[in-house]
Amino acid sequence: MAEILITGPRLRLRRADTADLDYIIDLEYAEDNLPFIVPFDRAFHENIMTKGEASMDVIIEETATGEKVGYFMVAGLKTEAKEMEWTHVIVGKKGLGYGHEAMKLIKKWCFEVKKFHRAWLDCKDYNERALHLYESEGMVREGLIRETIVTNGVYENLVILGILDREYTARQEAGLEL
Repeated sequence: MAEILITGPRLRLRRADTADLDYIIDLEYAEDNLPFIVPFDRAFHENIMTKGEASMDVIIEETATGEKVGYFMVAGLKTEAKEMEWTHVIVGKKGLGYGHEAMKLIKKWCFEVKKFHRAWLDCKDYNERALHLYESEGMVREGLIRETIVTNGVYENLVILGILDREYTARQEAGLEL
């Protein structure tokens, strides 16, 4: 039985296992996702699932049906600074509000369950849909790393966004979180 990390109104997050590898690889290499992420290969994910302690692949699934609707990769689980990185945030079933609920769940897990101080991620500067999601979920633009990755021979910029535990708590008190 897969380890359930947290459950929300429509979705739950659970630890991925090797049976989820095809789904994760398919999501990463899907035509509508690939321009916005740097995908990892199967061996990388297998290593995280079987040997990883500091990183974890997380499946987003519908609570009612168990259908997979997306995936996160989280890193930094062993940092002294209690700083979690959300390396991949990919929703396969788009346009249903799943991104917002999944972000609320990962924040709740990060700050309430794991008691982390900070969470952050990076996002390609032209990924407007993702930037809108992250900022609407309380993440703050912290910086821009210029021309830091190369995709198809073109240098690209990454926006760094983060949220602190006290910012999450303020959003929770304002009724903006689960």
